[in-house]
Amino acid sequence: MKSLRNYGSHLTIATRRPRFTSAVMLGALLLLAMGLSGCGESLLPTAHAATNAQISTASTATSIPIRVFFSKFPESVETNFAAVYPVDRVSPTVAVGTFAIQLLIAGPTLSEQHDGLFTELNTMLSGPSNCSAPLPVGGPDFTLTLNKKGTVAEPGTATLKFCRSISSPGVGADARVQAQINATLKQFSSIKKVVILTKDGHCFADASGQDLCLR
Repeated sequence: MKSLRNYGSHLTIATRRPRFTSAVMLGALLLLAMGLSGCGESLLPTAHAATNAQISTASTATSIPIRVFFSKFPESVETNFAAVYPVDRVSPTVAVGTFAIQLLIAGPTLSEQHDGLFTELNTMLSGPSNCSAPLPVGGPDFTLTLNKKGTVAEPGTATLKFCRSISSPGVGADARVQAQINATLKQFSSIKKVVILTKDGHCFADASGQDLCLR
């Protein structure tokens, strides 16, 4: 198990090139989510913290409370890879699932990082996107499709498919990323199960090579 000193160095490297600066992150993500809202998230899941009234008026006064789940040092590294911790956010779009995952990729704020929160997902994605969408320029990082297991209809299952290459530093990071994505999406009552696929359509972190998540 990595020591606090060694892992702290790793986290410093992982957060040196955040995908969004804190000063422009919210504005950029708003545009991003609007562009991605048509990329598969065709149904609105009910946010855990949102009331029916908020959802019904979201298109005109969009401010939906959501949560994003990050890992935390040292608990998620030394004790339980699947341990995740929520932070409160507000979605400016009814595509709450897509927006929540984009915030997960963007990572925790500086103050949240100081509290030990982190994600390795923001440094695992690389290369060009193989998905097309008006925003962001160059294509999205992922698509999110509700009520599908891969390409097969399955009510209550959400399929997140990455559009860019994803490389992992190890099984611990894989487990943490899976836990973060699962918790972030399952906060919405319409999502009971999550399938995570690589850009080539294979199950993320499936060491068996048998795409067990699609069975």
